[in-house]
Amino acid sequence: MKSLPVSYRLAVTSRVLAALFGGYLLAALASICMSLWLPMARAEAVVSGMMTSFLVYLVAVLWCFASRSAWQAWFGLLLPGLVLAAFGGLGYGLGQS
Repeated sequence: MKSLPVSYRLAVTSRVLAALFGGYLLAALASICMSLWLPMARAEAVVSGMMTSFLVYLVAVLWCFASRSAWQAWFGLLLPGLVLAAFGGLGYGLGQS
């Protein structure tokens, strides 16, 4: 039986790590942003953000394995993550003043 190349194994490992950790980070940031920016009562916004974060995590995992390369998977998670982090920081800063 022929073994798979190491480069292929590393690419799959990178995608799994991106899906697990990058997807979790993206889902958490989406939940935070929704709880800060949704125009409804705070408790309802938090619950809506938490429920939506499950869908964000699912889409992030699907993205990691549907992208053409592991680099594209990481980039596709990091770019929206940075945008969500900026909006979360802005919402937190506006809420504190």
